[in-house]
Amino acid sequence: VPVSGGGGASKSSLTPEEIKLKAQELRERARKKKEEEEKRMEREREKERIRIGKELLEAKRIEEENERKRILALRKAEKEEEKRAREKIRQKLEEDKAERRRRLGLPPEDPATTKSSAPVVEEKKSMLPIRPATKVEQMRECLRSLKQNHKDDDAKVKRAFQTLLTYIGNVAKNPNEEKFRKIRLSNQTFQDRVGALKGGLEFLELCGFEKIEGGEFLFLPREKVDMAVLNSAGSELTSAINNPFFGVL
Repeated sequence: VPVSGGGGASKSSLTPEEIKLKAQELRERARKKKEEEEKRMEREREKERIRIGKELLEAKRIEEENERKRILALRKAEKEEEKRAREKIRQKLEEDKAERRRRLGLPPEDPATTKSSAPVVEEKKSMLPIRPATKVEQMRECLRSLKQNHKDDDAKVKRAFQTLLTYIGNVAKNPNEEKFRKIRLSNQTFQDRVGALKGGLEFLELCGFEKIEGGEFLFLPREKVDMAVLNSAGSELTSAINNPFFGVL
C-alpha cells in the first residue's frame, strides 16, 4: 500500500523587494529619530547659550557698576585733595598778606567776621562719630606720607609710585605667577626705588604682602590675593601720580 507523503505548510518569506522596502523604512525611522535628537540637543545648547549669555551680561553689569563706583570714589578723593590743597594755599596767602601788613606798620585785619562761625563748626565736628580708617584711606595716607617725607625730590617720589604700580599691576595680571608675588628686600633696585623710602614697604603690606624667611623677602600668598584691594591700590597710585595736588597738605 503506497504511503502518501504529508507535505508541511511552506513558511512565508519576504521577497527581495519587500526586504529592500523594509530596510529603507528602518533607515528612514533611524534618520528621523536622529534628526529629532539633534534638534532636541540644539534646543538644549541654545538654552545653555542663553543662560551663559545672561550670566555674562550680569557679571559685566556688576563689573561696570563696581568700576563706576571706584571711579566716583577716586574723583571724590581727588576733589577733596584739591580742596585741601587750595585751602592751604589760601591760608598761606592770608599769612603772607598779614606779614606784609605787619611790615608796613598796618594794623592786622579783624578776623572776627570771618571766623565767627568757627566754634559752631568745631562743635558739630566733635559730635560726629569717629570711624576707623578704611584700607583705601590707609593706602592714601601711606602715599601722602611718602610724598611729604621726600617732598624735595619729586622725581624719586614719582619713581617710587610708578614702581609700586608696576608691582601691583603685575600681581593683578598674573596672580598665579609666584615671581610677581615675591620680592627680595635686599635687591638694590627695589631698595633704591621703594625700600629706602618711608612708606613704600607699608604700602605693599597694606596690599597683602608679608615678610617671610627672616625678613629676606616680601611675599603675597596666592590665597591672599584680593583683586578688589589691588584695584584700589592701583587707583590710589594712579591718582597720586597724576594729581598735582596730591600730598600738598
